Amino acid sequence: MKASGVLFAKNSDRDPNEAQLLEWHARRHYAAGSELRCTWISIPQVRETHAVLLSRPFWMWGAEMGANEHGVTIGNEAVFTRTPVAATGLTGMDLLRLALERADTAKRAVEVITGMLETYGQGGGCGHEDRRFAYHNSYLVADPKAAFVLETAGRRWAVEEVRSGTRSISNALTIPGFAQEHSDFVKTRVSSACIRQGRTLALRRESQEVAHLARVMRDHGEGRNGPTYSLFTGGLDAPCMHAGGVVASSQTTASWLADLRPGRVRHWATGTAAPCTGLFKPVRVNQPLNLGPAPIGGGTSACTGRS
Repeated sequence: MKASGVLFAKNSDRDPNEAQLLEWHARRHYAAGSELRCTWISIPQVRETHAVLLSRPFWMWGAEMGANEHGVTIGNEAVFTRTPVAATGLTGMDLLRLALERADTAKRAVEVITGMLETYGQGGGCGHEDRRFAYHNSYLVADPKAAFVLETAGRRWAVEEVRSGTRSISNALTIPGFAQEHSDFVKTRVSSACIRQGRTLALRRESQEVAHLARVMRDHGEGRNGPTYSLFTGGLDAPCMHAGGVVASSQTTASWLADLRPGRVRHWATGTAAPCTGLFKPVRVNQPLNLGPAPIGGGTSACTGRS
């Protein structure tokens, strides 16, 4: 967060064989009483949705990160809490996309997510290779004038406004009080969340421009020229994550950067895995983006009613 605006960066860490689709949707109008099919449940549709650009795991309705025509930009992270995950509900990625489609400011986006959370709850499988893998979610929510950290545990939530400096989230609850009350400390430790968060915060002094943020997203840890591996968790302890562990095997499957300033909003996305070998390509929310056919894969698609 700077006086001139907000810099935003996000790596999406998912199953290594799960493609992530960069997908553009125009502003749309809907008839009264329309239903919206999300990943696992249906909810009432609003009369108008904003234009959005999404980085979306190909099999689900929701998105890992994205932006809308008003400059609202959101990224989500899985968090592990002591609250049981509901068998069904809106996924954290559904909540992210709903906020982008329905909110014209970061503050309003937080209100959309928390309102939907309280009304419908969050739940359902979130893994491509194992649909039983489920979790709760935290978010970085920003626009050119404001930024927030939103953390959840079931239908409960906490929000923190970022007024200056750097804020990082990484698979761990971080808001004081809420984190102590709800964190599953064992799963959070296994996820190496605190190690990655500490690394991104250590690099924050360099992160004054977008080019510096790209270096953070490509980072493999202090003193490392490339990824290192643990037998149990692979390259889970670095911002640029590489699969390979026998207990946890996640991969950075897409990355996003944003320079959010009043009157000038710019975005870059990879749409590919491994930002250390990928390119951050400039993308726009106010014009169509067609990258060809959507990826396909094994498993049952939940996207039976895309908007």
